[in-house]
Amino acid sequence: MKNTPCLMIVDMQQGMSWAQAGERNNPNAEHEIAELLAHWRINHAPIVHVRHLSQDLESFFWPEQEGVLFQEALQPLNGEKVIDKAVPDAFTHSELESWLREQEINTLVVVGVSTNNSVESTVRSAGNLGFTTYVVQSACFAFAKEDFDGRERSAEEVHAMSLANLHGEYATVISQNDAFALLPESLSLTSQQS
Repeated sequence: MKNTPCLMIVDMQQGMSWAQAGERNNPNAEHEIAELLAHWRINHAPIVHVRHLSQDLESFFWPEQEGVLFQEALQPLNGEKVIDKAVPDAFTHSELESWLREQEINTLVVVGVSTNNSVESTVRSAGNLGFTTYVVQSACFAFAKEDFDGRERSAEEVHAMSLANLHGEYATVISQNDAFALLPESLSLTSQQS
């Protein structure tokens, strides 16, 4: 399984699905993430679930309350790696890099939320650390946000700009079909026949 890409699912916790999280784009993202997760599991390929544990008492992600829990359809299974973080970047103050190096994983397929925050921060670090990194644009989403000049930007604008920041510099932005194709064909065929 050496060189098999690792699926990294960022912050797909219950609080992200609540209306109070804000106006978002890519309403089908959870479905696409679940399809990718199933594909990785069928192929026995590596999976990392990243969970945000906030240090802010007002946050959805304060530990030990409902918002911090993984979404039901995306619950980690036994043996799947879970990385906890307290900042947007999953590599900072965590064992993520050392675990990936130990597993001889050098390719990451990143999905989750939010595109311009934890996804972008994590992907920038991954690229800087030398990992070959892909971001599945339709399996990530962002929330509407005011820009620095106070103009309201739609969730789609925020998402698109964040992907533009990443593509070609820290990662390659791809489609869901491109992500499916990253697993070795022999693995997929073997799994489908058994």
